[in-house]
Amino acid sequence: MKSLRLVARLAAVATLASTSVAYAQGVLRIGEINSYKAQPAFLEPYKKGMDLAVAEINAAGGVNGRKVELITRDDNANPGDAVRLAEELISREKVEVLTGAFLSNTGLALADFAKQRKFFYLAGEPLTDKMTWQGGNRYTFRLRPGTYMQAAMLVPEAAKLKKKRWAIVYPNYEYGQSAVAAFKQLMKAAQPDVEFVAEQATPLGKVDAGSVVQALADAKPDAIFNVLFAADLSRFVREGNTRGLFKDRPVVSVLTGEPEYLDALKDETPDGWIVTGYPWYAIDTPSHKRFLDAYQARFKDYPRLGSVVGYTMIKSAAAGIARAGSTDAEKLIAAFRGLKLDSPFGPISYRAEDHQATMGAYVGRTRNDGGKGVMVDFVYADGADARFQPSAAQIKASRTDD
Repeated sequence: MKSLRLVARLAAVATLASTSVAYAQGVLRIGEINSYKAQPAFLEPYKKGMDLAVAEINAAGGVNGRKVELITRDDNANPGDAVRLAEELISREKVEVLTGAFLSNTGLALADFAKQRKFFYLAGEPLTDKMTWQGGNRYTFRLRPGTYMQAAMLVPEAAKLKKKRWAIVYPNYEYGQSAVAAFKQLMKAAQPDVEFVAEQATPLGKVDAGSVVQALADAKPDAIFNVLFAADLSRFVREGNTRGLFKDRPVVSVLTGEPEYLDALKDETPDGWIVTGYPWYAIDTPSHKRFLDAYQARFKDYPRLGSVVGYTMIKSAAAGIARAGSTDAEKLIAAFRGLKLDSPFGPISYRAEDHQATMGAYVGRTRNDGGKGVMVDFVYADGADARFQPSAAQIKASRTDD
């Protein structure tokens, strides 16, 4: 009997040893899911950013001695497809962590999948506040500043305009609804007499720009808050320029300062919009210069914001796994809570209380510079600044799953 027990113990030790060797020597497979065909302006540069991060990590010896392999899938901008692909990546491809998502509805679907499967998920881009606050769960972390944070970065400038009557236009899905809710809440707090006199909620990717612009003009607002992006933004700007909607009427706009969208506007870029974005051509910090030089050397192209997000997301995953010494979900959660790393925007960390990274955004104004859209008069709004986060009490009340 004692001999059998000894054999069993020796077998268990051997199994642990072989598992440890396999972990140390095997390839670390990271699964990533995104809407590549639906949102190419953002996600093609994002893929390049991920590729650069993987190359740098592997050139430095990998993560805990393991080379990184990135396995990507296209979710067709469909939450159901995203969940199906997540299951496939885990079951068939044997990935050890999940990353990705661009649209907020697909991101929420992956977050719920991660919760049900008790599998670690790092969201790079989905901006709805439900990713980390209302409905946030212990298995999900998020890199980019969400809609509340970006609204909080814009509202001080919006309040300085001292405009009472605001109109709002947004894509009618999770991201747009979340951004509008945050802007209204924060503007009411900053300027109690503010009025919202018109709202245009448009189908994602299918804005009827003529009727939207006419409806906003008919409301005679003093200012406009815009949440449209990509092709919807281009159509809205073109029609608004044609009909004079923006003449002597300030616009505050989420995301419009990102090169993905300014580049597409070209000579139609409006002057003076207050925006969040990424003025890559004018950021003079050591962290950004290192990233910019490496990106341009590898791709012979300039980075977009997607490039920064993809790069920093993979670097975050690697840093968290290295800190955990494992890809076990619970060990990764512990490692990511309070995780610190450098990014092209400078030092960031992942907050323990809500799993939200402190990555910030640049806030400035648009300018039509000889037929090209640029950001000017910008400042970096650091996501670690308490002004851009809800209070600890609000976070605790909104999160029911630790």
